[in-house]
Amino acid sequence: MTKVAGFSRLIAIGVVLVVIAVSAIALWPHPKRVSATAYFPRAVSVYPGSDVRILGIKVGEVESVTPAGRSVRVKFWWEVKHKVPADAKAVIASPSIVADRYIQLTPAYSKGAVMADGAQIPQERTAVPLELDQIYQSLNDLSVALGPKGANDQGALSRLLDVSAANLNGQGAKLNQTITDVSTLTQTLAGNSKSLFSTVRQLQTFVSALAANDTLVKQFNTNFAATSTTLAGERKDLGAALSTLATALGEVASFVKDNRALLKTTISGATDISQILVKEKAALAEIMDTAPLGLGNLARVYNPQFGTLDQRINLAQLDDPASFICSILLQANQPLSTCSALKGIIDLLPKLPLLGSITGSGGPAGTPWAPPPPKKLPSPDNVDETLGGLVPGGSR
Repeated sequence: MTKVAGFSRLIAIGVVLVVIAVSAIALWPHPKRVSATAYFPRAVSVYPGSDVRILGIKVGEVESVTPAGRSVRVKFWWEVKHKVPADAKAVIASPSIVADRYIQLTPAYSKGAVMADGAQIPQERTAVPLELDQIYQSLNDLSVALGPKGANDQGALSRLLDVSAANLNGQGAKLNQTITDVSTLTQTLAGNSKSLFSTVRQLQTFVSALAANDTLVKQFNTNFAATSTTLAGERKDLGAALSTLATALGEVASFVKDNRALLKTTISGATDISQILVKEKAALAEIMDTAPLGLGNLARVYNPQFGTLDQRINLAQLDDPASFICSILLQANQPLSTCSALKGIIDLLPKLPLLGSITGSGGPAGTPWAPPPPKKLPSPDNVDETLGGLVPGGSR
């Protein structure tokens, strides 16, 4: 009787402990979760309870794996304290051939919107590892394609290998140097990637411009083809012209060689003349402006009534001898200091009377000795176009 009572008490204590444990598990506060559903083309070795990881750290588990037509629906969760980007991808990762696989959420969250509870990840944003049997099948397909029932049906692959082996026999050093040079080239391109990409972009711009002007490019090609056809038809004349030009160039070279000293003197003189022309460009411009008027007045110099050339020399500039002499010195390329020194000497001399007051011929308009205004000539002027027979031609 005592044993039965002791056994009953043990059973009662055990039941109480089980109830307490179940209640503690049920009532223990769980961390908040975020659930999502992803669709994979296949889910080999993924089971309920498999890990859900971010950057390799477990953050949740798989709840269920169920087929959904031609895809597999996997429902999983992770703790809410771990943020996942709204456009994150789900990848089934395989750490080894025999180990259980897990779901990796990528990329890790940095900023922006987070994935909401109950979100779905479509198959376009999921990825699965390549299975071992698929690798075997690919290798088998490759061996069949290169085997006697494929590319080597007529022994072409065997001949290729034999010829390659014969060509590379004894060329190991050169092959090694080639690989080294290619490696150096790759490093150079990597170090100048910005310039390389800039060149590619500029080339793309050039090609785009050609594409946008396709009509003009075609027209240019047509015209160039027509020009080439014309030159081809005239190739004999063109060849003769080039031969003549070569002969002329030879003659010119010989002439230059034989007359090098004379050419040097001529060029030096031409340089001096050019410098003078540049220096006197204002005077030349004035001559070009006044020459038509002077040639027109030349026809009126001749006096047909008396057979004389009537003109009046304006010597009023001699009223200031210093300025007159200075102008002559400057035209003779003398320095301005010479003119200044001479002007000081002339200023010390007694003042000469004005030329107009001596000759009575008058002076410039506005001066006391200016002549009266000339009488108005009849219009049109009586002009002798031959200047009294000095110039041939004309009408009488």
